[in-house]
Amino acid sequence: MDLRAALIDQTHAFGELIRGADPLTPIPTCPGWTLDQLFRHVGRGTRWAAQIISERRSEPVNPRAVPNGKPPADPAAAIDWLNEGPRQVITAIEQVGSDAPVWTGAGMRPAGWWVRRLLHEVGVHRADAALALGADYSPSPDVAADAISEWIELMVLQSARLTRPPVDRGRTLHLHATDDGLGPTGEWTITNDEEGLSWTHDHGKGDVALRGPARDLLLAIVRRRPVTELGIEVFGDSAVWDEWLERTPF
Repeated sequence: MDLRAALIDQTHAFGELIRGADPLTPIPTCPGWTLDQLFRHVGRGTRWAAQIISERRSEPVNPRAVPNGKPPADPAAAIDWLNEGPRQVITAIEQVGSDAPVWTGAGMRPAGWWVRRLLHEVGVHRADAALALGADYSPSPDVAADAISEWIELMVLQSARLTRPPVDRGRTLHLHATDDGLGPTGEWTITNDEEGLSWTHDHGKGDVALRGPARDLLLAIVRRRPVTELGIEVFGDSAVWDEWLERTPF
């Protein structure tokens, strides 16, 4: 998958989804936010990342200080502003080099790391907007599957800072996407053993296993919809899944 092209496409899809919609529409999956606030968050977020990359920051930037961080008042120009953000990110990476170390929420990482993070950030917020507007949300299975992988990676990375690990010692959580063509990238096994919390694409039974389309598994793991509403099959000890959700704030 071409992550850079996917970031541009996902941002465009988000913009087209909200084009013409009431900016005061509440976003139930982001309590307290309106569609306009969600839009500004996404648009400013890409510029925020571009500044971090271009300046090779070793610490975060104040989002309110990001140049051109507010959209134009004209609705059409505002969508153009949104779509320009990913291009600024890509340009910044090309200027500093994909391997240049920069600050990220997961510690210092290569500048190119930001493309995948922003791709899935925009994708999940596209889901937020779609759910609020009663619109269709159908990311391709490979994009949804990679979003699940990226989310699990983030949660494993931050687990050391949590009071309790997302999966208790000796327990295993397994996800299985039913989409055709994903192969090993459509399975995830999260384990907490003597070496700590880790994950693989291995097939496994797990103390709890969830089975359904990658899109639905993504909405469930990022806490946008409960499994009971999505029709995901759950096998085994559902408490392991509930604990994962409770312990993976982000």
